[in-house]
Amino acid sequence: MSRKMPPEWAPHAATWMAFPFAAYPGAGVSDNEVWQAWAAVANLIVDHEPVNMLCNPVQLALARRVLSSAVTLHECEFNDAWLRDTGPTFVSDEGVLTAVDWRFNGWGDNTAFDWEADANLAAQVAGILACDRVTSPLTNEGGGVHTDGDEQVLLTETVQLDPDRNPDWTREKVEIEVHRQLGTQRAIWLPHGLWRDYADHGTRGHVDMVACFNASGTVLLHRQPNREHPDFQRYADHHRVLDDAGLTPFDIPAPRLARDQGDWVDYSYINHYVANGAIIQPAFSDPHDDMASERLAEAWPGREIRKVDARVIFAMGGGVHCITQQQPRL
Repeated sequence: MSRKMPPEWAPHAATWMAFPFAAYPGAGVSDNEVWQAWAAVANLIVDHEPVNMLCNPVQLALARRVLSSAVTLHECEFNDAWLRDTGPTFVSDEGVLTAVDWRFNGWGDNTAFDWEADANLAAQVAGILACDRVTSPLTNEGGGVHTDGDEQVLLTETVQLDPDRNPDWTREKVEIEVHRQLGTQRAIWLPHGLWRDYADHGTRGHVDMVACFNASGTVLLHRQPNREHPDFQRYADHHRVLDDAGLTPFDIPAPRLARDQGDWVDYSYINHYVANGAIIQPAFSDPHDDMASERLAEAWPGREIRKVDARVIFAMGGGVHCITQQQPRL
């Protein structure tokens, strides 16, 4: 297999993001709060590596006001700003940067918002980079896969096997296609994602809220300690799957806050971003933020832990990892 997805902790050439158009109706946050939240993430990352920000033409002036001058803006038409999911997954193919263009259908058409322009984003990014692009018939998103950069990939049964994404696809067929695109050989299937991710406009269980590999070979795992929270039992399910697969879970407890104005929260420190020399940690003005920093520092030795308030991003339905996509340095 010549194609291989480098691990997220390998050196990056750049980070890709997309500037949000507006706050979701009913999210309980303002447009300005959303713009500032995305900008805060980009302005931290650009201290460590180049950041490329896609931007709808009508928002270029606004984006320039809130973003660091070091962030590079690219005019591009799109609907939504979850670039981990709508943009390409970058791999190395015989040492050549290649953009995997998964089929995108709005997270199983699980949104009231338009997504047709987002289905073309991977091709547009590949065009900006003038890099090779390969298309996949699998409906999938970047937040739905996580690899160790070698043989293993984490998947979720309710994402790749979602009948609204991939009707008639078997587990075996999904694995063959994922391995073909990412150069992996072994799939570990978690039974579900976090509880709130199944609400309207959710992803139906993206793995990047739940678990991720690190360079030491352990699997960072979201642990919900609140027995009343629906994710308390899900943690036990995920831990058991990893144990059965011979993997070593490294627990990171969830924030103490368990509810917001809507329902049970899915606040997760797992949804951090690994940048060159740094970890961009979601923070929630929560007593557990500092403990999470200590755990992340243990999991990622030698990297600076940089916190960013992620409550607005989570109110929109995702996290820091969901709005970023690494371009490996090849």
